[in-house]
Amino acid sequence: MSSPIRFRSNKKGKSITFTYLYQVHRKTVKKGFTFTLMVAGETGLGKSTLINSLFLTDLYRDRKVPNAEERISQTVDIIKHTIGIEEKGIKLRLSIIDTPGFGDAVNNTASWKHVEDYIDQQFEQYFRDESGLNRKNIQDNRVHCLLYFISPFGHGLRPIDVECMKALHVKVNIIPLLAKADSLTQAEVHSKKLKMRDEIKQFGINIYQFPECDSDEDEDFQRQEQILKDSIPFAVIGSNIQVDSKGRRFRGRSYPWGVVEVENPVHSDFLMLRNMLVRTHMQDLKDVTREIHYENYRAQCIQSMTRMMVQERKRSNQSATDFLLLFFQLRKMQEVLERIQEQMQQSQRGTC
Repeated sequence: MSSPIRFRSNKKGKSITFTYLYQVHRKTVKKGFTFTLMVAGETGLGKSTLINSLFLTDLYRDRKVPNAEERISQTVDIIKHTIGIEEKGIKLRLSIIDTPGFGDAVNNTASWKHVEDYIDQQFEQYFRDESGLNRKNIQDNRVHCLLYFISPFGHGLRPIDVECMKALHVKVNIIPLLAKADSLTQAEVHSKKLKMRDEIKQFGINIYQFPECDSDEDEDFQRQEQILKDSIPFAVIGSNIQVDSKGRRFRGRSYPWGVVEVENPVHSDFLMLRNMLVRTHMQDLKDVTREIHYENYRAQCIQSMTRMMVQERKRSNQSATDFLLLFFQLRKMQEVLERIQEQMQQSQRGTC
């Protein structure tokens, strides 16, 4: 076994290891980060409001909500919004993929096909770029996370929820959300979460799995990770309205029975979801996308290309064999014709 590399301190007393890590950190921060987030769910579940609340922006100011007649023949659209976020010198290029029309038509059979096709298209484009000559400036537009909104008004997962998540769970990290949590009591939120977790397990849906904690992690970190796991699906509330209550001003919703605070952990899991997406698990979502979902797609592409090459080679070999057979047949026919011509010439000479 080779001896470990030992680092010595430089003249200023700084470790060479620290200097190297600082260079890597500085280069990464200067380049910035990218993250692509997709949202899906039927109209009226607060998708737009939640996205605006999460990132303190207004992506949908020009959006037109279709009426009931327009929804009859409505198809799923794919709309991409890109925003730049900078916090403490760290730049993030965030892409939001919205899917208006999902689940809104009268016949929603395979309505998730548009979403699946978009995810595959981004994988295909990345695969092409990765296989090309210029691989230094590859744009990563792969979908790293799908926020799937579930209606709070049913008795659990609907058939479209089950079929959609089963079709997409091998392609993207799915994080289910219990939408409009302010329409439920705390007891109802708890019971619905339990029921949805049981159904997700029952139907074999693979949602995003939080990474296991290392044995050397402190107890507080392990406790926070366990809280995240137990909170799935996240019960969320969105609002961009400032509410005044008891001398405080905060984003929330006012009702005759009281006030709901969006960022209050007692009222919803909004703050937990935002911290997970932006601060604690963004890199893991990207790692799982690269190491599992994209690698599965890449392996399928390579296998498909290999099968096509084998089939083409077989066809080429078969074509070569057919050519040789045809050549020998023509050669044989030519010899027969030459003998016939020779016999005719001999018979003509004998007659003379």
